[in-house]
Amino acid sequence: MAVNGQAPAHSGGPGSAAVVDALVVGAGLSGIGAGVTLKKAGYEDFVIIDKAPDFGGTWRANTYPGVACDIPSQVYSFGFAPHREWSRIFAPGEEIHAYLSGIAADWGLRPHARFGTELRGAEWDDADGRWSVETSAGPYRCRILILGTGILEDPRLPDVPGLDTFPGRVFHSSRWPGGYDPRGDRVALVGTGASAIQILPELQPVAARLSLFQRTPAWVLPKPDWTHSAVVRWSVRQLPWARRALRGVQWAGAELFLASLFSVRASKVIAALARWNIRRAVEDPAMRAALTPGYVVGCKRALLSNTFYPALASDNVEFVPSAMAAVRGSTVIAADGSERDVDTIILGTGFHVVDAPIYAAIRGRDGLSLRERWRGSPKAYKGVTMAGCPNAFILWGPNGSSASVFTAVESSLGYLGAALRTMRERRISSVEVRAEAEAAWKAMANRYTARSMHNIGGCQTYYLDTNGDNLTLFPATMRGMREQLSTFDLGAYHVRTNERVPR
Repeated sequence: MAVNGQAPAHSGGPGSAAVVDALVVGAGLSGIGAGVTLKKAGYEDFVIIDKAPDFGGTWRANTYPGVACDIPSQVYSFGFAPHREWSRIFAPGEEIHAYLSGIAADWGLRPHARFGTELRGAEWDDADGRWSVETSAGPYRCRILILGTGILEDPRLPDVPGLDTFPGRVFHSSRWPGGYDPRGDRVALVGTGASAIQILPELQPVAARLSLFQRTPAWVLPKPDWTHSAVVRWSVRQLPWARRALRGVQWAGAELFLASLFSVRASKVIAALARWNIRRAVEDPAMRAALTPGYVVGCKRALLSNTFYPALASDNVEFVPSAMAAVRGSTVIAADGSERDVDTIILGTGFHVVDAPIYAAIRGRDGLSLRERWRGSPKAYKGVTMAGCPNAFILWGPNGSSASVFTAVESSLGYLGAALRTMRERRISSVEVRAEAEAAWKAMANRYTARSMHNIGGCQTYYLDTNGDNLTLFPATMRGMREQLSTFDLGAYHVRTNERVPR
């Protein structure tokens, strides 16, 4: 029975670890999808842990003004749970959060959730055939460990002298304080990534002064965004064929974008569109030049906005084409030596990707952590399973990305579901991908992605690991990824069987 609305976890006695069949780390889109996959595969004895207070992941955490998706909404959603009420082409963050919360409610995941519970470590116990998991709420033992924390979990804070002694407000864009009112503030916005270009147009009308510090310019394309009319919303809600048609159009667009990452000719066309986007809003030639990247489109993440450049050209906004180098009292000092007195510093400085803290917390059969095992080059077989880590699955893992995070995660969930069904049907207690299979797949992925703009575009990017290999893209189209991960190839794994494994 459930206790206080939560599914039970079996305990061996006072002070002992709670025992569950599966443990999911993370309650964002990956963790929610994992919970649904476990339910579909017939598993009920599982928990989902998250240090946050509720479902939603990055879409719960990011509440900054203007937060929205930059992938069309019909593609930025699960195929098994198509949303019928998106208000526009690119949904705002609060709608995506509500969508994810709705899936969790529809599939009865809340009783399985343990919020306010942070993973502190996990190690495979080969004798017991289980993962020993330490959390802030006590220990667990589980047969199956599913990592669903994603790559946008841990903010990267700049190592800037004096930042820790700044007397005003300092916060990362993903940790926006609920009571913050920017009206009348002198604001330093650091970074020109996906979050910063959404924040700046929202703050510009109310801030007394806004200084944007740019280390590296980004390619910013026009955003084909508009509100769905009542007719479109009715059609998508009531007519399945209309919903499928709209998703099909957006899917085709996402596939074309993915293909453009492998075409120099396409990148030149996109760059011309991006330059026009600058010209139509920015008159100053020197400012235009500073905003124009010197690398190929696609090397870094291409961004979408119709409002960023007009806001940047406003009278109360100062564009600083230089990184923040130091802070002295209330003064922010740029790398070019110029200074600005500010009241608030907002950091749009990205996240830990290659060196995510969770990689140091997961230890496999030989006691090595993922960070020690990978040594700067994260890898996983088909982006999902890792050598040395029996019964461990990672979602949106190394080389597990595509044009849409939802499509990539759902494809990985297909592989997870196939693995779970295979294990149950054949009474398999553990599966561990063979090291040679993992190495061969990663080598193939490296050959495939070596010709992508990530690799040859001429910039430093988080898409590449410390050794220069592409750690992001799955080596296939979106459709190809879905097809390749639709079945579980047991021959690539070391297998242990156990008649006591429940069906």
